[in-house]
Amino acid sequence: MKKNILGIIPARSGSKGIKDKNIIDLNGKPLIAYSIEAGLKSKYIDKVVVTTDGEEIAREAIKYGAEVPFLRPEYLSSDNAKTIDAVIHCIEEMEKLGEKYDYVVLLQPTQPLRQSWHIDEAIELILEKNEEALVSVSKVKDNPILIRSIDSNGYAVNLLSESSTKRRQDFQDFYKVNGAIYINKINQNLNNKTSLNDNKLVYIMDEKYDVDIDEMLDLQIAEIMMSNMDKH
Repeated sequence: MKKNILGIIPARSGSKGIKDKNIIDLNGKPLIAYSIEAGLKSKYIDKVVVTTDGEEIAREAIKYGAEVPFLRPEYLSSDNAKTIDAVIHCIEEMEKLGEKYDYVVLLQPTQPLRQSWHIDEAIELILEKNEEALVSVSKVKDNPILIRSIDSNGYAVNLLSESSTKRRQDFQDFYKVNGAIYINKINQNLNNKTSLNDNKLVYIMDEKYDVDIDEMLDLQIAEIMMSNMDKH
């Protein structure tokens, strides 16, 4: 049975690291355009909505094919506002417009290398497993076995209790939540207390598609990675 799937791209106007980050130019397009296009190309997403408080972001989003049926209220657009609150608000607003969905796919605009086929594979995985919540992850380069915190006396504290004397090739693989794809079933379990980063089912993405735009250096890295992909 076909599921109705809503794609949501959260894009508030205030950004600390890069001014107007969500619409900053990346290879001739605003950053948000890459997530919109990936969502629109998905075989399964029925509608791509951008939730934003910024009129300029809304204009750019509409230009690239997303829908912006409302502007996000101010209380959901502050530095302290949580993404889950904006997601719940968006789902409720769409319901007021007479549109009900079975699943929501959250696509953060700061992950421009995520492709439509990543989204489709993730949707297929959650439906096949009949799970309620999925998160995309990428393998970490810096293995936690070698990561230390430093106590107040200046001594190293191991993150993991196991010995780090083993050979590198024997290290266990570890993964991080990369922020590219979150999928949740829309039911009573999806609410303002939901921690999207704690979604249990994982969709593993190759780390070459993982760049999270937070500062100017990330933009330069994304440009290089995009040009490398174009060559292959």
